[in-house]
Amino acid sequence: AFDAGYIDKDNETIVGLQTDKPLKRIINPFGGIRMVKQALEAYDYKLNPHIKDIFTKYRKTHNDGVFDAYTEEMRKARSAGLLTGLPDAYGRGRIIGDYRRIPLYGVDFLIKNKEEDLKAVKGEMNETTIRKREEISEQIKALIAMKEMALKYGIDISKPAKNAEEAVQFLYFGYLAGVKENNGAAMSLGRVSSFIDIYIERDLKQGILTEEKAQEIIDQFVIKLRLVRHLRTPEYNDLFAGDPNWITEAIGGMGLNGETLVTKTSYRFLNTLNNLGPAPEPNMTILWSQNLPENFKKFCAEMSIKTDSIQYENDDLMRDIYGDDYGIACCVSAMALGKQMQFFGARCNLAKALLYSINGGVDEKKNIKVIDNINAIEDTMLDYEKVKENYFKVLEYIANLYVNTMNIIHYMHDKYAYEGGLMALHDTEVERLMAFGVAGLSVVADSLSAIKYAKVKP
Repeated sequence: AFDAGYIDKDNETIVGLQTDKPLKRIINPFGGIRMVKQALEAYDYKLNPHIKDIFTKYRKTHNDGVFDAYTEEMRKARSAGLLTGLPDAYGRGRIIGDYRRIPLYGVDFLIKNKEEDLKAVKGEMNETTIRKREEISEQIKALIAMKEMALKYGIDISKPAKNAEEAVQFLYFGYLAGVKENNGAAMSLGRVSSFIDIYIERDLKQGILTEEKAQEIIDQFVIKLRLVRHLRTPEYNDLFAGDPNWITEAIGGMGLNGETLVTKTSYRFLNTLNNLGPAPEPNMTILWSQNLPENFKKFCAEMSIKTDSIQYENDDLMRDIYGDDYGIACCVSAMALGKQMQFFGARCNLAKALLYSINGGVDEKKNIKVIDNINAIEDTMLDYEKVKENYFKVLEYIANLYVNTMNIIHYMHDKYAYEGGLMALHDTEVERLMAFGVAGLSVVADSLSAIKYAKVKP
């Protein structure tokens, strides 16, 4: 949709922007045309009438599909804020393409593999088979589109990368295709630093790359990641605290063989915080292990104190579950790269659920009944056992409602806003995970403690 864009063409080592200018934001009507319209109007822009016509008269959106299928109970829970941040009007994100496959194999090889996978999907043409064939076809189209996008910059990604600069550039084009295609709440990068290090070390040994140039390549890569933007409503930014993309890069960790996965490029990524200054993006996440090299631990601590820009997660815990080649979706959830994908689940409001267990399922702001068959507790002082019994009933109801709501959302997202580019960089037979979230856990813990050990009036 856009021609090649540059920041400073003559001085760019790594190229590629979402649009033809830095910080220019794409509209993504496939998720929902109403949110696009609201976001534009919030910043004094008007939606192109032709685009509005297409996505209201001729092309159904993800948002349309979801609300056609929502039950009354789901609508009430959403409206009251019992379920919040649902990806029913924007991209779900949380899907991490294995972008390393592009420099490693070249896009032509990936296309050939997907074509072979498509040929293998035969048998009874039921919904599952038909859907799989369609999705693989979409993945092939997306890979072809990646090649075309790269050619706008005069770069051929059809064959494997020959050196470190190409490896970073090819890998970035894969990520760029993903963020051009999808405006997900979290668009993680994966675990690329140690992979890139292999190319850098080879080039250094061959004398075709210097340490200074190696750092420059990583710096320019990070600059491009920092420029990723999506068009959001002010309400979205309020909910998710600013203008985040959660471009999470998992750094370090240990291998299953007991060897560290910390490399010089792990340091190079962290050093961008010195060269470019602190920033929330990309979300540099250290996979922490007791067995990490001591000097790396000290460097991480030093950079954390200096920049407050590093996140830590427990590699010793996750490695046994996901292996030693996993990434972090958004800021929390792990998945094996290219082997697993994750359905984003937003969150349910546990504090509001506790209120409903006391007042009989009524939302006091909206003045509507959100949950039926919960008796209000009208005692002068709240009894812990009564509250707990009601609370567990409310949670059981919410758990069922939450799962069914997610099923609708992700069914419709697959149908109307499928991420062909991201899924093309996964195995065709991918394991699908679903994440769920909670808000207000500490509020509930404090409240129940007060009810149990003190005297609390309703």
